[in-house]
Amino acid sequence: MTKVFELLKIMVLPQQVKNRNASELINLAILGVLLLLYAPILLHWLDGWLNKNISTEHEYFSHGIIGLPFAAYLGWMNRKKWKRLPDTIHPLGPVLLLFGAVFYLSGVTEWVNLSLPVILAGLCLWFKGIPGLRSQGFPLILVFLATPTAVPYLIAPYTLPLQSFIAGTAGFILNQFGMDVTVDEINLYVGGRIVEVAPYCAGLKMLFTTLYVGLMLLYWTDALSSRRTVITFLSLAAIVSTCANIIRNTLLTFFHGTGQEAAFRWLHEGWGGDLYSACMLVSLVPLLNWINSYFSASETQQEGESH
Repeated sequence: MTKVFELLKIMVLPQQVKNRNASELINLAILGVLLLLYAPILLHWLDGWLNKNISTEHEYFSHGIIGLPFAAYLGWMNRKKWKRLPDTIHPLGPVLLLFGAVFYLSGVTEWVNLSLPVILAGLCLWFKGIPGLRSQGFPLILVFLATPTAVPYLIAPYTLPLQSFIAGTAGFILNQFGMDVTVDEINLYVGGRIVEVAPYCAGLKMLFTTLYVGLMLLYWTDALSSRRTVITFLSLAAIVSTCANIIRNTLLTFFHGTGQEAAFRWLHEGWGGDLYSACMLVSLVPLLNWINSYFSASETQQEGESH
């Protein structure tokens, strides 16, 4: 009987190795096709985000510079868990792949961009079904939220209340420092000059980036499972982003109103604006640590009182 089992192992093992090699070759082929299809698009996004020679709406998704590599890293780290999942095809997989192909071949910029997350989700469902989609769920969310779409263009007309609030607050702050500033809706008049808080100066880009990076931090610290932590952190992060944008617009108004055009350009469209945003994003780390510590202490106290 022992010899029979050994003979069966000898016969089955080469077949398993052959199947494994075939599966790896298929995965490499799919990865190669995806690189050929999307490498030019991703390089176009990266060049536009770094050199700011892309449309204003697409600049809103510049958080993809850090988000897309992080998504790729998470997908790679999940590869062992992915291999352990049983091979199963969900009916929605082929549908998403078909839609993704149609989007890509349409030539319409927005649809071509969206074809990337659609095809990736379709591949997950095609190979591993719903469990595969769940295992790669967060990386897919990061890819989707970093994919340039027309969402900022659609939101821009509704930012007037926010623009007015920022203009009024900036004017109030400058008045407290003795500057003669007049606020007219979204316009500030100072030193014979006019500064407009345009829709794209309302801080939506900074807010998008803040919430995106906030999600990454929540995942990295395993805090996504706590709804209380997620809601509190993202709410405070949005407030921090809004306050930071008010301060930035105040400084821009001050620089422009006092004729300091070099400083205005440095903060408005130069690397100063990037540095300012980076410092604001770094402040999210101690904020999240404080929230985690606060809730941990609160839970410990409640447990102590219950006993």
